[in-house]
Amino acid sequence: MIDRFVRVNQAGETAAVTIYKGQMAVLGRDPQLRKLLTHMRDQEVVHLEIMDKHVRDFCVRPTLLLPLAAAGGYMLGMVTAMLGVESAMTCTEAVETRIGNHYNDQLRDLHQLKYPELDELKRTIAKCRDEELEHLETALEHGAKLAPLHELQFEFVKGGCSLAIWVCERI
Repeated sequence: MIDRFVRVNQAGETAAVTIYKGQMAVLGRDPQLRKLLTHMRDQEVVHLEIMDKHVRDFCVRPTLLLPLAAAGGYMLGMVTAMLGVESAMTCTEAVETRIGNHYNDQLRDLHQLKYPELDELKRTIAKCRDEELEHLETALEHGAKLAPLHELQFEFVKGGCSLAIWVCERI
């Protein structure tokens, strides 16, 4: 279980960093958007550093799909940003909704295990979850719900995240 959690979290944080890089490549000329996207990306970089540490500490083999997570994240960020700021924010809304739930599921499972050596992992997952939910709130504040075909975009991205989680846990 720990291997699956650490493996998928590293892949997810890799994708998150590159989603924001892709969005910044398209929307980064606007100083306010650049500041906003940079802040969220920087938090994701810290999350990735934490997950990389967990990979080493728990001797977990990373997913074989790590390069695909990075490339896919970048493309998702670019494409949603090309559709406009609201669509980029819908992407963030969908990703962070799914990841917030994913981290909550992991925390429920981890709290059933009474091993003190998992306390740091629990704390870091909770910290990452809380910051992901902040990104969700930021996306909503910046017009996510105003995107054209919002529900379709939201469900498409969220569904893709669910598929990526399932595959990266296993491969």
